[in-house]
Amino acid sequence: MRDRPNLVIFMPDQLRAESIACYGHPLVRTPNIDRLAREGVRFEHCFTQYPLCSPARCGMLTGWYPHVRGHRNVYHLLRPEEPNLFKYLKAGGYDVYWYGSNDVLVHDRFEESATEWGFFADGPEWKGSGNPWSPEDPRYYSFLYGEAGEAEDIPDSRRVEAALRLLRERRSSRPFCLYLPLFYPHPPFTAPAEFYGMYDPADIPPLRPTGENKPEFHELIRRSRRLDELDASVLRAINAVYLGMVSFSDRLLGRVLDAVDAAGRREDTAVLFCSDHGEWAGDYGLVEKWSNGMEDPLLRVPLIVRAPGGARGHEVKEIVELIDVFGTVMDLAGLDAQHTYFGRSLVPQIRGATGDPERAAFAEGGYHATEQHAFAPARDFPKQHIYYPKIQLEASHPSSVARTAMIRTRDLKLVCRPDASNELYDLAADPCELRNVHGRPEYAGQQQKLMNHLLENLVRTSDVIPQALRDERSLPPLLDS
Repeated sequence: MRDRPNLVIFMPDQLRAESIACYGHPLVRTPNIDRLAREGVRFEHCFTQYPLCSPARCGMLTGWYPHVRGHRNVYHLLRPEEPNLFKYLKAGGYDVYWYGSNDVLVHDRFEESATEWGFFADGPEWKGSGNPWSPEDPRYYSFLYGEAGEAEDIPDSRRVEAALRLLRERRSSRPFCLYLPLFYPHPPFTAPAEFYGMYDPADIPPLRPTGENKPEFHELIRRSRRLDELDASVLRAINAVYLGMVSFSDRLLGRVLDAVDAAGRREDTAVLFCSDHGEWAGDYGLVEKWSNGMEDPLLRVPLIVRAPGGARGHEVKEIVELIDVFGTVMDLAGLDAQHTYFGRSLVPQIRGATGDPERAAFAEGGYHATEQHAFAPARDFPKQHIYYPKIQLEASHPSSVARTAMIRTRDLKLVCRPDASNELYDLAADPCELRNVHGRPEYAGQQQKLMNHLLENLVRTSDVIPQALRDERSLPPLLDS
């Protein structure tokens, strides 16, 4: 076993933890994810820092909260002067292979962060006949599509094939990092035939109802997408196809795990399985996600790590955050960061330790109304586009995507929106977040304590001073003498 392990980071897009068998789902079949959990360490309560792909991935690759450098929308990607995990790995002697989507680095700077890259989307990520509904049908904007094409034609399959070829043929003695940022189970809800009909909508566990005193944007989304006109059976069908997509992703993970074993890399390779954020999938009568939606289906993500010398079958119940991936991988690789970051290394937990029982998770979202450059240009989305209702809603109701900050402990969640509605949930009594109790007198003390903790974290992490400044000798003469 080498001192510095090889690394495989398998990352489905928009996969919520609760839709995986080893995280407690009673119906879905995910034998390979479950196998990885048995052979490694499963983090029960891992939370992303933003419910959109790019901000979440920027945080994961830097150890920063999104507000540290304004990575709060899908257009502001990591720039060349900013740190990222793969740049560190490549500079530290790793060969980095990136097969899959991007959504995190500016497109012309991959040579700094990857040895080989490709298999980005060259068109729609989904295959098949496209949207099966007419624009007049209320299902048109529901993201529920028909069956996809053959499994081998799905872009994710081609990305995994490239990974399998690498594992079979690579002969270099240098350590490698194989990064697989895949598309499934991101909507539209579609899958190859075997997986599309894998689950009967009638068997789907009860979905979360709309709830009480929820944010206004919930109802706005339902109306703008005509989700409020759908029968409950359609929402169950959406959830069923989503689960089929999860099982398809599980099948791909199994192929990678088998290839690691076949290549004789089991004892010198760490495998990390995670996702960037979750999905509503019919809960609360909603689909997809929202930039300042803070429910657990959007924020709680899987994190499972199998590492050489690590514990087997260990479960960490305490809270961790997706930004911990940066510090964890750097620790496994034996590298020191040259920037200030806020995630923690989880290597002690990977070796069998418990987590921090006092830790809270923090997330954020949204934009201020003055940040018009953060909004997607409405002119780029014709009415027939599946994202048309989303873009129009953001433009017409900026308060629906107001700046948001959240703190979550094991038993409570506070969501702060200075320009819109706040939320508070007693998770011990209301784990599905159906009753917003913000402002109720009986919770005043807990609410204030959470607000103080949230403010303290924002102050501690408000920005970073680049460490390179120490070498620039830029002090005024009086202080330099």
